[in-house]
Parts: sequence; C-alpha cells; structure tokens
Amino acid sequence: MMTVSVQGEVLARFGHALSDPTRSRLLLALRERPAYPSELAEALGVSRTNLSNHLTCLRGCGLVVAIAEGRRLRYELADVRLAHALGDLLGVVAAVDPTVVCEDADEKGCCR
Repeated sequence: MMTVSVQGEVLARFGHALSDPTRSRLLLALRERPAYPSELAEALGVSRTNLSNHLTCLRGCGLVVAIAEGRRLRYELADVRLAHALGDLLGVVAAVDPTVVCEDADEKGCCR
C-alpha cells in the first residue's frame, strides 16, 4: 500500500507541474538541454522573476535541479527519464468526450 501512496504523490507533483503552461514549456525547454535562467526567460518570453517562481515550483516538485557553476546556476531535469516521460506524454492522444463536462473546467474545457 505504501508504494501506491508514494507513486500517487509523484504523479500529483508531476500533474501540478504540468498544470501551468509556462512550467510545461519550461520542462520542454529543459528536455532539450540544461540552461541558465536568463536563457530560459528569454526563450519563453517571461520575466526573470516569473521564471524564478516557476523554477522554484519545479524544484519543489522534484523535477528540476540547480547546478552551481561559479556564481551562476544552471538548471536541468532532475532525472534523465523525465525527458523520455515528457516525450511519451507528447505522443498521447487524449480521448476528449464533448458530452462530458468537468465542473472545474477552464475556458478550453480542461479540468483544473
């Protein structure tokens, strides 16, 4: 029973990370290669402050790590298997049933 609980917590963290479009784009960028915050902010078109908040969230979820390089931090995925998992998720086709409405749906019809 403990394994299922722990696995459920991991999936919940992953789901939380992917629930925000900026964090999803950030993970996809880091899937390509490690990067510095300034590079990531520019590539994603977000402020450094906004990016910092998202990186903090992803670190808290255990999905990214910061590697000190002198006075700079370089970010990368915490586990190389995350790159594969993200690729697998991109290949999934969601079976959306337009007759089913989620009470918590956003403007695109996606549950929050």
